[in-house]
Amino acid sequence: MDLQLKNKRALVTGSSRGLGYAIAHLLATEGCRVAINSRHLQNVTESARKLVAETNAEILPLAGEVGLPEVPSALVDQTVHAFGGLDLLVTNAGGPPSGKFDSFDDAAWQKAIELSLLSHVRLIRAALPYLRQSDCASVVTMTSYSVKQPIPNLVLSNSIRAATVGLTKSLSLELGAEGIRFNSILPGWTITERVEELMSYRAKASGTSTNEEIARQAKDTALGRMARPEEVANAAVFLLSPAASYITGVMLTVDGGIYKGTL
Repeated sequence: MDLQLKNKRALVTGSSRGLGYAIAHLLATEGCRVAINSRHLQNVTESARKLVAETNAEILPLAGEVGLPEVPSALVDQTVHAFGGLDLLVTNAGGPPSGKFDSFDDAAWQKAIELSLLSHVRLIRAALPYLRQSDCASVVTMTSYSVKQPIPNLVLSNSIRAATVGLTKSLSLELGAEGIRFNSILPGWTITERVEELMSYRAKASGTSTNEEIARQAKDTALGRMARPEEVANAAVFLLSPAASYITGVMLTVDGGIYKGTL
């Protein structure tokens, strides 16, 4: 299938590694000009070099913490300055810390809101004038299957990512008449650097191995394994693409069947 992405202009935040990197890589492979982002200049520069070497695409590395109020608009401005506009936006950020409800004070909640809700709000708000000028404007917010099935010990993520899903659906209704599509990817457990670090921590705490902890977690899925990053990227890039031109307001779980509900 031709996804009709050649020469489209994209910004993917949180993309020096993990799911964001996999999405940026596939967009670049499909012919997009892609701006990638990380908190650390060295990390995003190294990832950009790797993407150029593997895809021969135009890659723009941008450093900045998307949870800080001034950064989202700066990332959009730099992307538009380099590419002359913006067609596709993927709002992605790392998750807030794990822990029980009693362990978080107001400051922890506010920091999590800045990272996991307001980063999406600010990126979309800054991008909107340019998306309105595009003939294929599409936004994908990256959330989690936890918005449908809360994950134990992740009360911050469970609560705040649900607000991002509400934002995504609301914007799909509000801006659909302008031809701007909004969808969300709800990933399940995926073999990324962050998940491997978490499984390694679990293994040390329980006296097992990282592979044993990965296998134990994967048993909750219908497919009996965790996802590969490119499997999540395939879904995200399809939703972004003009090939999905009549799909908007969708909250798509890409979780191997770990979510057990029917809706």
